[in-house]
Amino acid sequence: MSLTTCNVRFSSQSDLVVYMSSSLLKQLELTTHKRIKLFMGNASIDVSIRKLNRSGQILYVSVPIRQSLHIPRTGTISIQREGDSIRLGPLVGVLTDTLRSDERYPFGNRAGLIRQIIKTGEKKAYIFGFTPSDINWNNKTVNGFFLSPQGGWQRRTVPLPDVIYNRLPNRKAESAAYLSSVRERFVQHSIPFFNWSFLNKADVYQLLDNDPEALHHLPESVNNPSVETIKDMLEKHRFIYYKPTAGSLGIGIYRLTYQPGKGYFARFRRGKQNVLLRFKHFNSLIRMLQARHGSKLSQYVAQQGIKLIELDRCPIDFRFHMHKNGKNQWVSAGIGAKKAGRGSVTTHVNSGGTLLTPQQALNRTFGNRADQILQKAKHVSVRLAEAIERNYPHQLGELGLDIGIDQDGAVWMFEANAKPGRSIFKHPALKAEGRASLTHIFDHCVYLSRFNGGSDS
Repeated sequence: MSLTTCNVRFSSQSDLVVYMSSSLLKQLELTTHKRIKLFMGNASIDVSIRKLNRSGQILYVSVPIRQSLHIPRTGTISIQREGDSIRLGPLVGVLTDTLRSDERYPFGNRAGLIRQIIKTGEKKAYIFGFTPSDINWNNKTVNGFFLSPQGGWQRRTVPLPDVIYNRLPNRKAESAAYLSSVRERFVQHSIPFFNWSFLNKADVYQLLDNDPEALHHLPESVNNPSVETIKDMLEKHRFIYYKPTAGSLGIGIYRLTYQPGKGYFARFRRGKQNVLLRFKHFNSLIRMLQARHGSKLSQYVAQQGIKLIELDRCPIDFRFHMHKNGKNQWVSAGIGAKKAGRGSVTTHVNSGGTLLTPQQALNRTFGNRADQILQKAKHVSVRLAEAIERNYPHQLGELGLDIGIDQDGAVWMFEANAKPGRSIFKHPALKAEGRASLTHIFDHCVYLSRFNGGSDS
């Protein structure tokens, strides 16, 4: 297998011939007058090779070749030889959805992230954004959006891509029946697709239920707990978190506390206010929860409370933004520390939380042990990501782990998100980590596309 880069140019020729500079021929170990199959994405065409007396690594493609493969632009791209085949690319699709059909702003408020991903790799690959409605399964093409040289959006029809990065924005968009079909059809075409779907809290706990390494770092969690179980967990742990399995942004979460002789307490967010209620009897607490949520309580999970490290008497947890890199290894690309607002049940910024660097949080808590604790948490986060991946039936390349560190320095994982938000990268000190995150996304796409000797998986 030979892999290099070349400068693709369009010619006005009408034959099925590609013209290669001598340097490129040598790099790919090819001879002229040889018939090869030229691929881009899911499309291919049989072509002949001719030598071109030009310096540099140049590839000229004729009009029918360009049209058959739907090559979107000229410029630098990777080229790889595999036996009697040559591949141009990789062709990377970023799948999302939009409420707007305006072609000047095709992805609404998600355009910024897609633009960043494209810019990260556009000089090394063909990258485009698309929605499920842009796919033509009959022709095996996608009418996707590329960035124009001026920075705007332009439509280009391309073959089904080499790899797909799934950034569908929410569970509603992803749960549509047709989306399940879209994912399965990509798999049928042997196109790597990551990340498969959102994870809910119950999914993660069930995935890791029989994984000894992961269980060591998981608080006790019970999906759809009975009233008796909630009471038992409160008596055992003194406080628990009671939260919706498919929730996000801390919405609907309760911190339930039992203090012998004082009663039961429920702390939660109502509108823009933090609320604390006291109940003399356990049954009164349950009636309040049932009145607020009714049958939706069957979609809740109860989780053991952990006494986290604190700053100014406010608990702190951490978001570890995990990526598979270009070598198919899990790494922590960025870490944000989140300090809860006064009286808040969660550390979310929309509930009054504050974003810090991990050093800011750990230095004040552990002093000269801070770096040791951080390295330990990084190590655990990689092991947890590996555990989730080996127990998950689909392709994973990105995870957001909500990690807690208790006052003894033990590391706990509360949640894992397959489509993590990127709010931690808004912190001025985490801008470089945000760029590294985008690089990991692109590098892993390249790995999955097999344009760097990556796996066929």
